[in-house]
Amino acid sequence: MRFGNVIKTVLCKEKRNSVCPLVQRSFWQLLHTKPEKQGSNFGIAFDIDGVIIRGHTPIGNSPQALKRLYRDCGTLRIPFLFLTNGGGIPESKRASELSDLLGVNILTSQVLQGHTPFKDLVHRFQNELVIAVGKGEPAMVMSEYGFKNVLSIDVFASYFDNIDPLSQYKHWTSKKEFSKEISLHSSAFPDRVQAAFVVSDSVDWSRDIQVLCDILRTGGLPGREISHQPPLYFASDDLEYQVS
Repeated sequence: MRFGNVIKTVLCKEKRNSVCPLVQRSFWQLLHTKPEKQGSNFGIAFDIDGVIIRGHTPIGNSPQALKRLYRDCGTLRIPFLFLTNGGGIPESKRASELSDLLGVNILTSQVLQGHTPFKDLVHRFQNELVIAVGKGEPAMVMSEYGFKNVLSIDVFASYFDNIDPLSQYKHWTSKKEFSKEISLHSSAFPDRVQAAFVVSDSVDWSRDIQVLCDILRTGGLPGREISHQPPLYFASDDLEYQVS
């Protein structure tokens, strides 16, 4: 089958093996979810932005092309998934949005975003305090993965007075109010951050880099005695990337 320029197959190479196990598992699940007598022995990985959709608009005949991967009864004839370095929203929400835009039923397991491999770290940090950085809904993303104690960097930074030395010059930002029961003072914040996750590209890199440096330098709690440095994980090595 030929889909012209609509379909872009993303091949997983050894040098990008951080996501390969998830891709392999997802293909395996899709291939074996509903065994068929004439099942496909291959699968397809599609990029999303600029390939299937641009912004909130399907590109060309991409919906029709994807429908050809399904049988008339609605089951998959050729298993496929979406593999993108984008993110910032839960896979379940992205799957729902893609289903509405493309007119096919996309499962959550068919969406692999830049931060999807963070699922494999739940067993290590499930009950620990972790910080989620990025635009969109980074804390919700991590919570859906199973992390029990997640704060967005917006909320975390709000607990510390003057942690962003440039905040007075940022007239383009709006002051957010967060409901919390403790005072906005570092001495009232008892827990050390055990890990920080950059889920997607930041909205305010000058602040977030400052806060992350303070977290790493002090061992997870700015303004307190230095302790063991927590790990920092990046979903993508892009500081910014075009998505529409």
